[in-house]
Amino acid sequence: MISQESVRDLKYDFASIEPKWQKKWAEENTFHCENHSDKPKFYGLVEFPYPSGQGLHVGHTRPYTAMDVVARKRRMDGYNVLFPMGYDAFGLPTENYAIKNHIHPAKVTHDNIENFTKQLHMLGYSFDWDRVINTTDPSYYKWTQWIFLQLWKKGLAYKSTMPVNWCTSCKCVLANEEVVDGVCERCGSPVIRKEKSQWMLKITEYAQRLIDDLDGLDFIERVKTQQKNWIGRSTGAEVTFKATTGEDIVVFTTRPDTLFGATYMVLSPEHALVKGWLESGKLNNADEVKAYQAAAASKSDLERTELNKEKTGVCLDGVKGVNPVNGKEIPIFISDYVLATYGTGVIMAVPAHDDRDWEFAKKFGCEIIEVVSGGEDVQKAAFTAKDETGILVNSEFLNGLTVKDAIPVITKWLEEKGIGAAKVNYKLRDWVFSRQRYWGEPIPMVYCEKCGWQPLPEDQLPLLLPDVDSYEPTDDGESPISKMTDWVNTTCPHCGGPAKRETDTMPQWAGSSWYFLRYMDPHNDKALASKEALEYWSPVDWYNGGMEHTTLHLLYSRFWHKFLYDIGVVPTKEPYQKRTSHGMILGEGGEKMSKSRGNVVNPNDVVAQYGADTMRTYIMFIGDFEKAASWSDNAVKGCKRFLDRVWNLSENLTDSMDYSAANESAIHKTIKKVSDDIEAMKFNTAIAALMALVNDFYANGCSKGDYAALLLMLSPFAPHMVEELWETLGYAAQRGGMACQQSWPAYDESKTIDAQVQMAVQVCGKLRATITVPMDSDEATVVAEALKDPKVQKFTEGKNLVKTILVPNKLVNLIAK
Repeated sequence: MISQESVRDLKYDFASIEPKWQKKWAEENTFHCENHSDKPKFYGLVEFPYPSGQGLHVGHTRPYTAMDVVARKRRMDGYNVLFPMGYDAFGLPTENYAIKNHIHPAKVTHDNIENFTKQLHMLGYSFDWDRVINTTDPSYYKWTQWIFLQLWKKGLAYKSTMPVNWCTSCKCVLANEEVVDGVCERCGSPVIRKEKSQWMLKITEYAQRLIDDLDGLDFIERVKTQQKNWIGRSTGAEVTFKATTGEDIVVFTTRPDTLFGATYMVLSPEHALVKGWLESGKLNNADEVKAYQAAAASKSDLERTELNKEKTGVCLDGVKGVNPVNGKEIPIFISDYVLATYGTGVIMAVPAHDDRDWEFAKKFGCEIIEVVSGGEDVQKAAFTAKDETGILVNSEFLNGLTVKDAIPVITKWLEEKGIGAAKVNYKLRDWVFSRQRYWGEPIPMVYCEKCGWQPLPEDQLPLLLPDVDSYEPTDDGESPISKMTDWVNTTCPHCGGPAKRETDTMPQWAGSSWYFLRYMDPHNDKALASKEALEYWSPVDWYNGGMEHTTLHLLYSRFWHKFLYDIGVVPTKEPYQKRTSHGMILGEGGEKMSKSRGNVVNPNDVVAQYGADTMRTYIMFIGDFEKAASWSDNAVKGCKRFLDRVWNLSENLTDSMDYSAANESAIHKTIKKVSDDIEAMKFNTAIAALMALVNDFYANGCSKGDYAALLLMLSPFAPHMVEELWETLGYAAQRGGMACQQSWPAYDESKTIDAQVQMAVQVCGKLRATITVPMDSDEATVVAEALKDPKVQKFTEGKNLVKTILVPNKLVNLIAK
């Protein structure tokens, strides 16, 4: 054992200490876990990063450090912990960088991952490095392709021509979520609408289950709310109107009770009926219609549905609709606020009872008929019944019924007439799954003129991404792969005739939709993971990620998991039991970090100046984990001073391995506080409790037993420094093993309760003194102690005590007259 005198000669030299322990953890494979154990299992997951050229940024360190703290504590609690890391490495940024710098995307990806890995080691994260995955590795994307083929076989993957968001710079299709204020979120270029043949995944088949199954999950409430709002379930009826040209016009409405008030219809500019009427020459104002269509194509869905924007549209001259409940002919408009991808792409407009329809009707001179009584003059403003008690008027057989009663009556009438039926609709749209770019997973499908689309046989997976010289997007919007005729031209798996491979690639979301499963068994070449590993580790016990992924990745991965559950691949219907989220790290002054502002914090710089443990401690101390927090260089220095104080305590320890009497209660309280706070992700208050305990140790003196408890509690936050002290002071030799391999310290509940308590003393409701009494003292004891205080005596002398009011352990009010 190293002597206390030797410790005094040591200094907290983080620059040598941290690499030493990182090397030791790697050599001893300290954080490796097995797929079977007598211990209870814990699977903690963080969202794997996109390995950009900029490297790990400070935003990554907040969730990664938080889950590392949880994982380290869980190991000390006796769990077999799976805490993995990987790289979500396909996608546009790498391809764009490759194009600009003439470096192959595979080379860019390799170099970026190498840098990321160094940074993750630098911060001391306790990942199981034997389980690293990379979505661009063929041994990984083989199984991404395999899942796609299973979706195809079950009818959940299909080709469809549809209006899509087209980035004029990236020259590829974007999901609605990738379009922000009419421009591409990645490159900032304008986005237009165009028709494109796309692979789609039928996530809408799972819409209701994606809502219902949230109920049994430990997700923070705002995550559940965002998921439900994004899916957007609404109930109503599907109603068939007729066009005067003979076609059916199907409408979904949540308010079929207002059908008698429908005085016009609005179709999306892209609607197939509009296209047909134009081609057949039935529209007398075709030029006006085409011009409006072109204008609508230049807007994003968000722009088109903005509630406060001015309403625009064109009335179709030459065709009208027929209201099915009264036979009235009503005008048909096209307007960009109606989307082809929502509902049926058509709305029936009831302007008396909808603000948007009312504004449109006023602008275009449409009739306004009140059908629910109780509001203001509907010619001056729309009245929307705020509950179900409004009474129907001007609605023939519905007159006199409440809205609640009228809905089932009209729905039944529509069903009997064969012109409508009850319907549940969802705002959620099917997932656009193909990209006309190079750097993505090849879609394992071939097209045969004779047989149509055919899946690649599973024994031919993985279908490797071909090596290309040019990654430039093509002017015709097709993938660069489409120019590689030797790769494209193949034989049909069904008939053996000539066929062509699909040249679109999968979106970046593909690989991230199931990566958590591969961590369970990353080297398996017979399945995406073994049945035994899936049954042992499923589900993920705790998943932390950004709120920005709540309506994309989280929905997509839940969808894929449910599908894999349905076909018997995974044992649970949900992938994640618990989901938490974190706030952003802002620059000093509360501004978002950006290169233009010059306020970006590089973790490498912080570690070089203060050490990884200071970085880890500060990033956990910075504030409420779920809320945004501003970076402060001064606060970083404060955390370094705290660790210095912990280190310096080691110079003056008494030899006892027991808790000292002066510190025992504080230690038990701190163990309880830190334990509870880590589980509640209140890392900032856990560290504050450790800081307070260090203050107590300086004030009261500190035994080796006291110090050991402190080190074990600090270990998840500042693991390098703790391991060095643990070894140097002889704890490792005495207790066997590193600090991170010890049991988490236990607390005695009875020793967390103060023996005495301070209480306020009021006289006639006014605070006059404070007293110290035994905890849970009865009223007589408290009053007797209060009356001994000279300040209280001053206001009670010569008076009768007529009443006392006791709030146990808090205050006593003496009523004296």
